[in-house]
Amino acid sequence: MAEENKHSPTDNTLLFELDDYLTAIRGYSQNTAKSYHNDLIQFFRFLTLRFHLFDSVDQSSDESEIDIGNVDTSVLSKVELPDIYAFLSDATAKHGNADSTRKRKTAAIRSLYHYLTVMRRENIVDPTINLEVPKVKRRDPVYLTLDEAKSLLNAVSESNHYERDYAIITLFLNCGMRLSELTGLRLKDIQDETLHIVGKGNKERDILLNDACVEALENYLAIRPNAENDGVTDEHVFLSNRNRGISNRTVQSMIKNTILRAGLDPERVTVHKLRHTAATLMHKYGRVDIRTLQKVLGHENISTTEIYTHIEDDDVRDALYNNPLSKYNVKS
Repeated sequence: MAEENKHSPTDNTLLFELDDYLTAIRGYSQNTAKSYHNDLIQFFRFLTLRFHLFDSVDQSSDESEIDIGNVDTSVLSKVELPDIYAFLSDATAKHGNADSTRKRKTAAIRSLYHYLTVMRRENIVDPTINLEVPKVKRRDPVYLTLDEAKSLLNAVSESNHYERDYAIITLFLNCGMRLSELTGLRLKDIQDETLHIVGKGNKERDILLNDACVEALENYLAIRPNAENDGVTDEHVFLSNRNRGISNRTVQSMIKNTILRAGLDPERVTVHKLRHTAATLMHKYGRVDIRTLQKVLGHENISTTEIYTHIEDDDVRDALYNNPLSKYNVKS
């Protein structure tokens, strides 16, 4: 007898349709589509409980076992604004979701209803029209000081893959690349002294490499396995021990080990914090204007870039002491 097809509680055709729409039509990255997919699984589980769609009450005892297969257009047409707010409140109470996570969840739900009402032209009312987005408190980005960045680069000397790892960290600290952008680099993306980057939403940008980046890449490429000498045909710039494109996890592990050797706190410093470091150093020491920084980082909105224009206490103190009236005293 043929083995029965196993059914996953998270199976829902509508979610996979939305995945394809977001990546193929809206140009969202796979990571964003995956995040939205997971957010909507939670939303569908919430609706399954809220509208009593499950066959057995036992299904509600373990959230991961709640079958969301019954959530269809007819169910989604019943959703009203208070239901969405209740879901967001539940996400905080049960999962400890921060403001930024709840904001992403609202974006996922909006995308779902946009797909249903605009693309599929379903005859339902979009409950997200008046949906307010959770306010996210702006925090200054965490970044390395100039001395800490130098310490990190010096700590690479103990790596078994020195040339590769040094080039990776150099690109992070100088170019402000995202992790996925670096692991996605192909050899053809290195054009003379320019790096062609495919960023979020498949948006492309070119970055002019400085001397440190050029030298680090040249040193690595000189020892990198290739088709002519080693039979390696993988076109990714950075390769793993198996001569395949290096994974995000491998880079994260390498960065963490280097951070520890540098005597820095791995809880405070992550791969993404290296991007913050590059942006902050460019703005603080290079006096790079905000529009140029936006182009270098590949930000769609200037408001995202503005977090790097924070003024440090030292700058405030210097500004006060450098005021031409700082030493002026009428009585003197």
